[in-house]
Amino acid sequence: MERVSQKMSGLQLNLGPVKEPLGFIKVLQWIFSIFAFATCGGYSGHTSIKVSCKDVKNETLEAAFGYPFRLNTVLFKDLDSKLCNNTWIQTHLVGDFSSSAQFFVTFAVFVFLYCMAALVLYVGYLHLYRGAGKLPMIDFVITMLVALLWLISTSAWAKALTDIKISTGPGMVSDIAFCLLAQNSCLFGEVSSMGSLNVSVVFGFLNLILWAGNAWFVYKETNLHNPPEAPAPGSAPAHAGM
Repeated sequence: MERVSQKMSGLQLNLGPVKEPLGFIKVLQWIFSIFAFATCGGYSGHTSIKVSCKDVKNETLEAAFGYPFRLNTVLFKDLDSKLCNNTWIQTHLVGDFSSSAQFFVTFAVFVFLYCMAALVLYVGYLHLYRGAGKLPMIDFVITMLVALLWLISTSAWAKALTDIKISTGPGMVSDIAFCLLAQNSCLFGEVSSMGSLNVSVVFGFLNLILWAGNAWFVYKETNLHNPPEAPAPGSAPAHAGM
């Protein structure tokens, strides 16, 4: 019992696993998860329209939006109530995409933390990891689950991003009551680049590929791939000492 306790408590620093696929891919997963949540969670931008009426020509109204993309809470800048015969009313963007965005970002943060813990285990306690049959199996199950969740969260976020582009693009003009009045006219202005959000989707799918591919290397550490050696025929089992 004392030997087992010493084995579990002993830190044996070894950077060798980082050079192996098991550890090297984990480092990539750690880095890619940072890019995934940073490019999505750190985004802010704006969209604008140009409105005209009898006494106003091409007045630019802007709406600033960003993570977590609750667009239905975002207001366009108000037009002076004395202009356009008081036909401008408070106008919001359309759509609430916070659930998909927050799911994606929160999951990426949890993956980042798990990768850090796994790297500590690989580098400092590899003897414990490979000496116990349960840890590699737990790691394998988590790896498969994370790969599945990367697929789900990234697909949901990619769909939400498509809808965000629609809600902040030229098509939004048709949803603004002011623009539907005969005496008024509206032109789409511009919308901030969403390149970083596109990058977040790319990193989401790259993470999916990394985790799905890494499942094989984690599987090789489990007893499913390397079952415990059976005792030689005719050999007597060792008796525990009294």
